[in-house]
Amino acid sequence: MPRWSPSHIPDQTGRCAVVTGANSGIGYATARELARRGARVVLACRNTARGEAALAELRREVPAAEAEFRRLDLADLASVRAFADGLDSFDAVRLDLLINNAGVMALPRGTTADGFERQIGINHLGHFALTGLLLPRLLATPGARVVTLSSFLHALGGGIDPDDLNSTRPYRRWRAYARSKSANLLFVHELARRLAAAGSGVVAAAAHPGYAATNLTTTAPRMEGRRSAERLMELSNRFFGQSPEGGALPVLCAATAPHLKPDTFVGPRGLLRGAPAPSPRAPWARDGEAAARLWAASEELTGVRYGFTAQGPRKPA
Repeated sequence: MPRWSPSHIPDQTGRCAVVTGANSGIGYATARELARRGARVVLACRNTARGEAALAELRREVPAAEAEFRRLDLADLASVRAFADGLDSFDAVRLDLLINNAGVMALPRGTTADGFERQIGINHLGHFALTGLLLPRLLATPGARVVTLSSFLHALGGGIDPDDLNSTRPYRRWRAYARSKSANLLFVHELARRLAAAGSGVVAAAAHPGYAATNLTTTAPRMEGRRSAERLMELSNRFFGQSPEGGALPVLCAATAPHLKPDTFVGPRGLLRGAPAPSPRAPWARDGEAAARLWAASEELTGVRYGFTAQGPRKPA
């Protein structure tokens, strides 16, 4: 892959993008850049006040932006379904880009509204359900892509057990996070395989931001009132992290670079920072058998079954 920068992003006029977790950090930087290039952007965020504030800021920075905020709580499958159904008023059929960006990291053990362990529930299962519900739109849109964010820390997970996605065995927050990020890569691997088998031109790819200085790193210690740990992460962000704009580059590259191959994993050339480049992944993140088992378990847990048939235009009511 030649050295890539935002100047390489093709014109996005007429294209429609959904970015989860777009109220701050990498998600906001991604949505803003796509809007700047002409895309219609949906900021899909859990917190209404923060989502509306992000929309106002985006419109201030990009006055010509065509953008909307829509509430989406990936920790609640009812919210995921409501979001997917509600997109009709934004665009009845078309969806060019789905950026599965939202996530949580190293949280204390907790469960989602549907009883899933929070990290696997938000980082993987919520996005699995969302992608499946929006797949007909993607299939109906020439040149569509799904980009799912993983992490270089997936390599700490040692693989995942599809029979224990909810970490019922002794819970270790960093291992649970790493396994959720491995799940992201296995999901992309299997989605790319199924799209190819269906003869679809939709591209499923993965990206990671390296080390970006965002609130992802400070959320867990803040939740627990661990001020010293929060301060340590703030200092680490300052001295080692790159900007959210830098972290968004691999995401934007995976979303817009022409001729990107399915199942590509894009990250910073220097692992933590740098221009986008193909990124290595752990062997278990390419395991076809594990990916198929994860897919089956995800369908069972979420109740979302994928149909690889394009959706035609909606008839007026």
